[in-house]
Amino acid sequence: MDILDYLKEERNKDWRKNLRSQIKTKDRTKTKKVKMPEENPDIRNTNNIEVNSGLTKEQALLEASRCIDCANPTCITGCPVGINIPKFIKNIESGDFLAAAATLKETNSLPAVCGRVCPQEIQCEEQCFYTTKLKLPPVAIGYLERFAADFEQNSGEISVPQVAEKNNIKIAVIGGGPAGLATATDLIKFGYDVTVFEALHEIGGVLKYGIPEFRLPNTIVDVEINNLKQMGVKFITNFIVGKTASFDDLRKEGFKAFFVASGAGLPNFMNIPGENFINIFSSNEYLTRVNLMNAANDNFDTPVFSGENVAIIGGGNTAMDSVRMAKRLGAKRAMIVYRRSREEMPARVEEVKHAIEEGIEFLNLHNPIEYFADEKRRVKSMKLQKMELGEPDDSGRRRPVPIEGAIEEIDVDTVVVAVGVSPNPLIPRSLSDLEVSKWGTIIVNDDMQSSIEDIFAGGDIVRGGATVILAMGDGRKAAIGINKYIKQKIKK
Repeated sequence: MDILDYLKEERNKDWRKNLRSQIKTKDRTKTKKVKMPEENPDIRNTNNIEVNSGLTKEQALLEASRCIDCANPTCITGCPVGINIPKFIKNIESGDFLAAAATLKETNSLPAVCGRVCPQEIQCEEQCFYTTKLKLPPVAIGYLERFAADFEQNSGEISVPQVAEKNNIKIAVIGGGPAGLATATDLIKFGYDVTVFEALHEIGGVLKYGIPEFRLPNTIVDVEINNLKQMGVKFITNFIVGKTASFDDLRKEGFKAFFVASGAGLPNFMNIPGENFINIFSSNEYLTRVNLMNAANDNFDTPVFSGENVAIIGGGNTAMDSVRMAKRLGAKRAMIVYRRSREEMPARVEEVKHAIEEGIEFLNLHNPIEYFADEKRRVKSMKLQKMELGEPDDSGRRRPVPIEGAIEEIDVDTVVVAVGVSPNPLIPRSLSDLEVSKWGTIIVNDDMQSSIEDIFAGGDIVRGGATVILAMGDGRKAAIGINKYIKQKIKK
């Protein structure tokens, strides 16, 4: 059935019609958007307690009633994984929260994750009827997604999506992050024998090592990964494809296709004087030590130094995560140093708001140009160039331009560089026939297929750095491509 016909059929079911008739559209649009309850900033900035505490049942029911159940649900076009958004929201409005969660899992293997970290404001909610036509705050799709997923997790009645009969064809997924998990979910639904190979000791990729628990608790991720295990996905950790075993080794083991989702784990630096001094970290290392290796826990031996004057270089979500983590680790002065204005920061508006509430200092229109160290080569200060905004550059944002002679020096004992990442080079280096771009990303076609016919790829190794949900969208697309490839091979 065509997707549009499916959506129309679902919308025309009696229970949806009855819901629409109970409240006039005009009355629905008069209801104000709910606010997400949050923990007290002065309490939460000292520990890893989750900042957003989730909607109550009453709030979820009220917010769901705002959705007018559009005949042409443009919100779905804004979702990279194609969630049937009106259906899950109307299930919430009807009080069937478990059905809402099951609807989410039809296309999204990580709903509790996405309800927390997806930038809905520039995706599904940006395409909401309220936003595009009424110029009003959109339905809080992300809040409702989190509510339904959390309700299911807390209920103990966790649904396991149906899978097709096993076809005994082995597929390898390389990387246990969002893209890999999404591909594994769809492939197992198609009936394939799926194994996920993960280089680290934990499954989850950036969900575990890159996003702090005050935004995304590890227990939430673990529940959703366990759901994949119950579906039949196999996981092997501490296994580096290209080192532990080659692609040819895995082919000999019977794997017929591969999906590479090895991410963008190579940190970028600015290449300025003093950048190699002690206690200058990449955001990858800083967050991984704390998030995945328990460096902030006195019961573990993982070393991490996070001092009293901590500067994070960058303006994205990773920079926000790093600076807010520094505050929680005891920094008296936790600073964002960003060369553009606050309005041009790429971080989510919500993350900036939370950072301000937690006492984070913003040094906008500043750019580091040199670091200085003490006699033990530990960083002690940094020289900053003050900037002003000039004409727009290729990104559409106004280019930061140095103000001549406007330089200052500030004390720092920890610096975290969060100015972007590059693709993990391990797999491209292990495959001489693999076509890559000048940036080191794997080149793929519309089916996410690489220049080597049995190797597909998606997520940051293709995009060079993107959101969780975009990586998952790649994963779903690749699963369709792999299924198509396998069927063509069988015909031959």
